[in-house]
Amino acid sequence: MTNHQPNTDLTNNPIPVGVLGFGGLGQAAARVLTPKQEMCWVAAADQKGYIYSPEGLDPDLCIRTYRDRGSVADIEPGGTHSTQSIIDLINHAPLVKGYFLALPNLPNTFMASVAQAFINSGWQGVLVDALKRTSAVEQLLELQEELKAAGITYMTGCGATPGLLTAAAAIAAQSYAEIHSVNITFGVGIANWEAYRATIREDIAHLPGYNVETARAMTDAEVEALLDKTNGLLKLENMEHADDIMLELAGICSRDRVTVGGIVDTRNPKKPLSTNVQVTGRTFEGKISTHTFTLGDETSMAANVCGPAFGYLKAGVKLHQRGIYGLFTAAEVMPQFVR
Repeated sequence: MTNHQPNTDLTNNPIPVGVLGFGGLGQAAARVLTPKQEMCWVAAADQKGYIYSPEGLDPDLCIRTYRDRGSVADIEPGGTHSTQSIIDLINHAPLVKGYFLALPNLPNTFMASVAQAFINSGWQGVLVDALKRTSAVEQLLELQEELKAAGITYMTGCGATPGLLTAAAAIAAQSYAEIHSVNITFGVGIANWEAYRATIREDIAHLPGYNVETARAMTDAEVEALLDKTNGLLKLENMEHADDIMLELAGICSRDRVTVGGIVDTRNPKKPLSTNVQVTGRTFEGKISTHTFTLGDETSMAANVCGPAFGYLKAGVKLHQRGIYGLFTAAEVMPQFVR
């Protein structure tokens, strides 16, 4: 019996990857990918169309075209206008092995509908998202069997929080016999909210008096007016954040022991506070203690989201090569550093 080993030399055989969504996060993802030798950025889609080039894409050209003309579809050659850009890109670029879904989850059912489109297309590969809401992850859980049957390895909640901080909590929990609480506090600083319109709207949806639909319906002028009232700060408490369901699924603690909140400064790139996760528990000796993992203030939201996303994409590719399909979270799988 021949023991077939998958090709693991990713430097000579870089993984062809695509980025769906080309707002602030999608553009940052393109920049993160550019120096990587183990991945090659070959595809991108936005609301108006897509671009595909098997040899690789130029991030400066793509970002400049998107900002000047509103779509990567206007890049020549390779750009194509489309009213169903994701579906058309999937069909046009069968060699893409993995996609980072840098998409706004507005409405709250959107990411599940994208997953369903991939299932229906017959494409096989790895998908990674940076979903925030518990209810959005619950919708993906309902697609577990369909994803598995379709030959798709889907990594969900793989940004910063959920993602990097959830994984840190899962590791920190190992010191304890019982977990009493997991408290995630984030500080985000961006110079201009318009670079991250969708992300800011998702954050507004967590504020008292707002929900996903009201935030989605807000015009840019209404967002500006809200930020003027708050001096550019969004203070978020007890958010519906998927860290809770991810840690519960991993068997670490019940979701009611997980709290997430933070401050987003939409007018200053300096973080208003340090992002950290605190895991409090009881050791086998009966001692109560807290582990704290703090992210460096100099790391941006984009660095802390896109880096882990591609680390989980690489891990997903390794699973996919071994015939392991279905849905996984950032608390279940260790990300692999992309060289």
